Amino acid sequence: MYERVGGTRFFERLVDTFYDGVANDEVLLRLYPEAPDLTGARHRLTLFLIQYWGGPTTYSTERGHPRLRMRHMRFHIGREERDRWLTHMGDAIDSAAAELGEPLAAEVRAELLGYFVPAAEQMRNDTGLPISSPRR
Repeated sequence: MYERVGGTRFFERLVDTFYDGVANDEVLLRLYPEAPDLTGARHRLTLFLIQYWGGPTTYSTERGHPRLRMRHMRFHIGREERDRWLTHMGDAIDSAAAELGEPLAAEVRAELLGYFVPAAEQMRNDTGLPISSPRR
């Protein structure tokens, strides 16, 4: 997908739009230790998405294996956090994909949501299972 969407610039737009929403969401913003400065979070998510979708592997070079669940375990992520995250990401996808024109925009939306929806559910750690984090 990286090449189909025009490379790095697409993912930068996607992440910038996403974090513009997060910056105004008190529920999600409290999950970011560096808040209100989201520069580091923007950088990490951009590099992760670029790598995941077929671009350069800078994320792994800088941070190692993604280990998404492990990296997010220290934060309480429940239904509300998941749903708000998906709302902001859905809005960001719509905005970034719109610039691609149809039918590519529809394909990209479907492909991205096909990844983000189950990934967001996987990040939940309020299920009461032994691997869940303590509620904060």
